[in-house]
Amino acid sequence: MSNGAIIETHDLRKTYRVGKVDVPALRGVDLTVEPGDFLSIVGPSGSGKSTLFHIIGGLTPPTAGRISVAGQDLAAMTDAGRTQLRKRTVGFVFQKFNLLPNLTARDNIAIARYIAGMEAAPGKEFEEALGLMGIANRLDHKPNALSGGEQQRIAIARAIVNQPAILLADEPTGNLDTENSKTVLALLRDLNARLGQTILMITHNPEAAAYGHQTVHMRDGRIVERT
Repeated sequence: MSNGAIIETHDLRKTYRVGKVDVPALRGVDLTVEPGDFLSIVGPSGSGKSTLFHIIGGLTPPTAGRISVAGQDLAAMTDAGRTQLRKRTVGFVFQKFNLLPNLTARDNIAIARYIAGMEAAPGKEFEEALGLMGIANRLDHKPNALSGGEQQRIAIARAIVNQPAILLADEPTGNLDTENSKTVLALLRDLNARLGQTILMITHNPEAAAYGHQTVHMRDGRIVERT
């Protein structure tokens, strides 16, 4: 596998056991992602998008094939190794904001550094990201006092506070209205352009997909096109 790619898969496969039946989710995925890429991943339900994300993010191991993330062989990695990958190398943003309701926005962000065993004070890159997100005046509010768009921006801040090399965004605008969707998508584009964040984004929305550099089309557990 090449040394330059930040993510690379070869014949990646994942099969789930449901009762006595094997259900293939990935059927041989070959994907190369260079540092600083912003890829949109689209496809119908059941096409394997989320399974691919879960494997790249170290949430589940593949059944077969090869995968390298930031120079690490995930297929050979232990559960503990994948946990370290999630803490330091990959950030996640989901459709549901998953903020802790009893914590302020500031503490919701800081908890990611605590879990990773890092010092509480963020670096200058994070301060720049906060400026891009426009949430500096909302950090002392709890989630129920924030709009949906503000909550998603807090969730993105939490995902990048440890300065991960890769950001995985799974339908990040799925719970947002049109205006807030555009704000969040523009934020992801700025993070990619200004901070060099490598971003993979699952979306069903063609307008959202257009924010990426390229679009990867999946169907039946395979990549069928890259445009």
